[in-house]
Amino acid sequence: MNKPNIILIICDQMRGDALGADGNAYISTPNLDALAARGTRFNHAYTAVPSCIPARACLWTGQNQWHAGHLGMGSGQGPVPNDYPHTLAGELTRAGYRTHMVGKGHFHPQRASMGFESTELDESGRMPDSDHRRWFRTQAPEGVTPDDHGVGFNSWHARSWHTEERLHPTAWTMMRALHFLQDRDPERPFFLNISFARPHSPYVPPENYFAMYDTYGTPPAVVGDWADMHDAPPREARDPAAWHGRMSDREVHRARAGYYGEVSFIDTQIGRLLNWMNRDFSRQERQNTWIIFTSDHGDMLGDHHLWRKTYAYEGSARIPFLVVPPEGSERSTADEVVELRDIMPTVLDAAAIDCPTTVDGRSVLPVLKRQAPDWRPYIHGEHCTCYDSAQEMQYVTDGRRKFIWLPRIDIEQFFDLEDDPGETHNLIDDPSHVEEVEKWRGFLTSELQSRNCGWVKNGRPYCPGSVLLSPNNKHAFTR
Repeated sequence: MNKPNIILIICDQMRGDALGADGNAYISTPNLDALAARGTRFNHAYTAVPSCIPARACLWTGQNQWHAGHLGMGSGQGPVPNDYPHTLAGELTRAGYRTHMVGKGHFHPQRASMGFESTELDESGRMPDSDHRRWFRTQAPEGVTPDDHGVGFNSWHARSWHTEERLHPTAWTMMRALHFLQDRDPERPFFLNISFARPHSPYVPPENYFAMYDTYGTPPAVVGDWADMHDAPPREARDPAAWHGRMSDREVHRARAGYYGEVSFIDTQIGRLLNWMNRDFSRQERQNTWIIFTSDHGDMLGDHHLWRKTYAYEGSARIPFLVVPPEGSERSTADEVVELRDIMPTVLDAAAIDCPTTVDGRSVLPVLKRQAPDWRPYIHGEHCTCYDSAQEMQYVTDGRRKFIWLPRIDIEQFFDLEDDPGETHNLIDDPSHVEEVEKWRGFLTSELQSRNCGWVKNGRPYCPGSVLLSPNNKHAFTR
């Protein structure tokens, strides 16, 4: 049989609950919901390091964060290297695949290949000469730039896109992806990564996408009875790039309207892809193409008075994860806990390519067939100091329970996600959960102990005060 084609769609900063198929009654994602109905949606998908660069390092290498070498953005982690011996795109290229990426790579340097034969980049404000910006200058009215909406790159402010819808980076990304599909060599199997730089802020969807949520509503932020710790002085909270602070309901709603609008606009682009495949793919090609959809991490959107990412909480760490085989899936949903490191072995498994021994993740294909009784019991996540040392975190979860440790301030949290999916009640001192807490603290202790990094003392997690760096990080530096 011919090697299958594979389309991997990645969003930047899309929450796991920003999907109609996940039970969100506010958001409109009909095309993603259709993909979910054809394939398997993983209820408990997480990113082990919830910020862009380290999450993508796990995705592209199939390694856990300790082996990939990056434990977050900040605290001496340095840039992600471009010289990993094995990457997903690199293995597929070596196996004869035509590999192409459109959109956000966030590689270092920006034009590094990470194993792809070719790339077309939209790196937002990080890259003034990105392919999108070069194209924009040839298409936009004279003097108009992609930044004229006036919303900052990490801002919680929101408004509609300031110029034509077709000039939006999300529309450009799909335009270039379809161009690749139209012009590809039909004799070679392809791996296409469509990498949207949204719904990461700035929250500036086209006008009608912003208006549909600004008018009809968004879900309110979830605020735990423990969340006062994230209050900020008014002067700090008024910063357009504030990472924490108590905002008004209207401010939170407006930010969410922009964010939800960005998600729905991405969904429209996926509709363009599906329509193109139904129209221009042969039946044989449609029956030989896998689609995987995910995100690098989420966005708190005001939950617990927090914004952006790097946190262990569901809004930041839980992600969408859809696997759509050509012939459909036996399971509509799966409760096994999965992580971005599982994408590389899954794709290589689908392509019948041997998986490098460096890979820590597991193929989810047996899960689709209910043939994975020995699946992992939990995943371990973390993030180094980024916005503030108080938010450095370690966590373990299976999607039903979650144990969080904030090492710099030595605070523990324990949540029953089945009864309290919003993480509003910290059960760490609840007498009825003593045994469960000890079990989950033990999981984290075991993970840290296995590293031999000095972060366990007297059988419990311990922060020695130094920056935690992986020995596999060749580009680390200390502050």
